[in-house]
Amino acid sequence: MLWHLPVDIIDRSFRPQVANAPEGRIATLTVTVEQHQKPHNPRQPYRVRCRDATGVLFLVFFHVKGDWLERQLPVGSTRIVSGKVERFNNQTQMTHPDHILDPAGLDAMKLIEPVYRLTAGLTLRIVQKAIEAALACAPQLTEWCDAELVKRRRWPAWHDAISAAHAPAKPDDLSPTHPARERLAYDELLANQLTIALLRARARKRAGRALAAKGELRQKVERGLPFQLTGAQRRALNEIETDMAQPSRMNRLLQGDVGSGKTVVALLAMCNAIEAGGQATLMAPTEILARQHFTTLTTVAKNSGLTIALLTGREKGRARTEFLERLAAGDIDIAIGTHALFQDDVAFKELALAVIDEQHRFGVEQRLQLAGKGKAVDILVMTATPIPRTLEMTAYGDLDSSRLDEKPAGRAKTTTSAVPVERIDDVIAAIRRALAKRAKIYWICPLIEDSEDSDLQAAEARFSELFQIFGNRVGLVHGRLKGPERDRVMAEFAAGGIDLLVATTVIEVGVDVTDATIMVIEHAERFGLAQLHQLRGRIGRGDQPSACLLLYAPPLSETAKRRLSILRESDDGFRIAEEDLRLRGAGEMLGTRQSGLAEFRLADLAAHAGLIPVAREEVQLALARDAELESPHGAALRTLLYLFARDAAVRYLRAG
Repeated sequence: MLWHLPVDIIDRSFRPQVANAPEGRIATLTVTVEQHQKPHNPRQPYRVRCRDATGVLFLVFFHVKGDWLERQLPVGSTRIVSGKVERFNNQTQMTHPDHILDPAGLDAMKLIEPVYRLTAGLTLRIVQKAIEAALACAPQLTEWCDAELVKRRRWPAWHDAISAAHAPAKPDDLSPTHPARERLAYDELLANQLTIALLRARARKRAGRALAAKGELRQKVERGLPFQLTGAQRRALNEIETDMAQPSRMNRLLQGDVGSGKTVVALLAMCNAIEAGGQATLMAPTEILARQHFTTLTTVAKNSGLTIALLTGREKGRARTEFLERLAAGDIDIAIGTHALFQDDVAFKELALAVIDEQHRFGVEQRLQLAGKGKAVDILVMTATPIPRTLEMTAYGDLDSSRLDEKPAGRAKTTTSAVPVERIDDVIAAIRRALAKRAKIYWICPLIEDSEDSDLQAAEARFSELFQIFGNRVGLVHGRLKGPERDRVMAEFAAGGIDLLVATTVIEVGVDVTDATIMVIEHAERFGLAQLHQLRGRIGRGDQPSACLLLYAPPLSETAKRRLSILRESDDGFRIAEEDLRLRGAGEMLGTRQSGLAEFRLADLAAHAGLIPVAREEVQLALARDAELESPHGAALRTLLYLFARDAAVRYLRAG
């Protein structure tokens, strides 16, 4: 409850007379009760006529039971009522006042009330009472922050900060830069950085294995590549190989923009693990992506002698049994798969390197589960969603990081345009011209089928419409299609039977059809910036110029305008990621609820980014003085970890 901070305030200090009470504003009025107007029909409202010296005010109530209102508002009594003023049929009214008080009880009413986010079934008053009770229980705690820092920033002590944050007196008190809120945000970031430091220390203590290889297998595969590695790929590969050669375990994040060549870097790293006597695995979040990795790797490594096999939920019976037997015997060098690889009966003979693609789709526990399939397994996690520096330090701080910030030579530029949905006929005409030239086109829709509560164009409805125009050249793919059917449609799109593919965001990550040069994204204003960039990354993968059309429904919000504008201006995924963080915040951007990442309740990474290096430095100093957190200051830091539910980190101190 303490971490559930107010998002607004209600100011009840405005006390006009009835005639001067402006519509739409919250006001506190003193009135005399004149008459109760009970409804004849229970669906009609119950109205209580009141007045002051300047005019009449009607109090309006729905679903009234018993004589409660007559007891609250006896005729002839003076009452103070507080709520939003409305005008209806030229009458001043207040529907369900928030407060009805005897004048003697005015002191009991807070003139400034905090407003909290609510969920179905909860009223504001219930949440306010619960938080008041939590504040009454909050103890005074020993200070864990550096005293000089607290003094320099003019931060209150923890207890004072939490009390002040829940008692805003003016709108400025809700700002993330207010001393109380900034102090609490720093506490959360400090807990986060301390947890990461303890995780790293634990990882360093755990024995690893040095995977030293001469690089002959890697060079053999590299010679067969139809392109030269970029400087960024060579740099990342060097960092990975250096890690793998160490006696400690590798935990490295490989992030690169769409089409920057992460899969090739992962394959060459796996070659070193295999040459050193181990096996490797590549884990993908979807069957489509797993099958594509399998196709890509078998093609690239066809003359290398590597044995590559695939396991998804679709492999059953004899095929699955045979895969498991070969894997356990060490006859499979690289196992590619989906969540199916996590199952208990999947056993490797000698797993040395685990590569996890699209890391944000998996939780930390799943990462550890996969690593548990071998002894001292090196971990390489990859993401095609570039991560802003601030988020990298907080969400992925336990990992070393490599960045692929170059695109392969020969990639053609993609032009991005925003088009209002009223011009859809022009777009379809342009599609017709492009199809006449044998272009391959994606048409992305946000939903699978029409629903009554949404005005978004459904993929199935759009497919039907385009099928009427272009016939069998149109295909449909979405997440609810069965695996074999989805693969059949994708294969036809890649091979040439289908030239216009209507799809949901199932194609967002990893799907690689080099010939695709046009993408239409319908209701682009409803997508996040990073997601739009990911989708756009499915085109422009060859040497032909490409075009992305962002279809939007006006009017656009300021955020949506900014989002589409950035996308038109830039194709730099790292810049786009920073802007996305600013526009949407970390939780929504990476989907932390699904990914197992720590979710920040008090820290706003866009507003508090400058506090992260400060917290990191404070943690380094604290652990340098007291690695086991046994001193009085160490005990205060342990309390901080418990406060933010990072208590698992305390167990790492002695667990090793």
